[in-house]
Amino acid sequence: MKAKSLVVISAVLFSTAAASIPLYALLQSDDFRISTDVFMVLLDVSAKDSRGGYVSDLTKDNFHIEENGVEQKIISFNAGDVPVSAGLVLDDSGSMRRKRDEVNRAGIQFVKASNPMDQIFVVNFNDRVTMGLPPSVPFTDDVGLLQAALASDRPEGRTALYDAVALALNHLEQGKEGKKTLVILSDGGDNHSTVSQAKALELIEQSHATIYTVGIYDVEDEDRNPKVLDKIAHISGGESFYPETPAEIEKVFNKIARDIRSRYTIGYIPSTGGGNKLRRIKVAASSPDHGKLMLRTRTSYLVPDDLVTKAAK
Repeated sequence: MKAKSLVVISAVLFSTAAASIPLYALLQSDDFRISTDVFMVLLDVSAKDSRGGYVSDLTKDNFHIEENGVEQKIISFNAGDVPVSAGLVLDDSGSMRRKRDEVNRAGIQFVKASNPMDQIFVVNFNDRVTMGLPPSVPFTDDVGLLQAALASDRPEGRTALYDAVALALNHLEQGKEGKKTLVILSDGGDNHSTVSQAKALELIEQSHATIYTVGIYDVEDEDRNPKVLDKIAHISGGESFYPETPAEIEKVFNKIARDIRSRYTIGYIPSTGGGNKLRRIKVAASSPDHGKLMLRTRTSYLVPDDLVTKAAK
């Protein structure tokens, strides 16, 4: 039996996070099943030790979560490598002409390094924002289809990054997997979008997607904007990378694929009172066996207006 479950998902850094957008689905984990209409915050947590190695043997008792300063009870916990719905959002403007072959190879390597059950799509953007897969195939794990999607456009024209972010976030919500991820490769510049930077960042904060950004550009590129790539990653609880050469993109994509597969998934139903729209979350973890732990996540999320109204009643 399927039931409505409003899910809010995020990622993880030093302490914190979640995001918020409706997703109606039946959620399961090793010790939890939801079958009623609830507002659930689901945190996607990456934990590393002081040497940067992944820590994979924590339990829910190792974690502590607060929302707006109020301690939250963990009701769902999963440490397994679970499938995700993921999008590769790739700059296809003229500035990428000499780099796109390396980008395409890295994209295929990302697919091969990911969970075999991941559902992936491709967005290419320059003057236009286009879906790489055929309209009848919204997501796929087929390497051949994804290879064709990566090579479906010729690098040319200007850059509509914010339009691409908006389209990718919207498409991502069609994915059947509860965990959502985007990997955005660009120089960070935007000279052709109809969506503003402020609106794109708001959509990210309302979304439950974890976003990784990969900045690749020439030093003389006047449109480069690493600050916006950093901001996109930070808001979503992801991470930004800056490979020094196109040949290093494949290594970065492999690292991202591993990070996606190495997370904890932690859920709670907020006990925070009031109808406030902005919620701040703090996640901490400790383990005597691992010393100081480093976590990655967003620091806040926006509750949709209709839910703020309901919470205030």
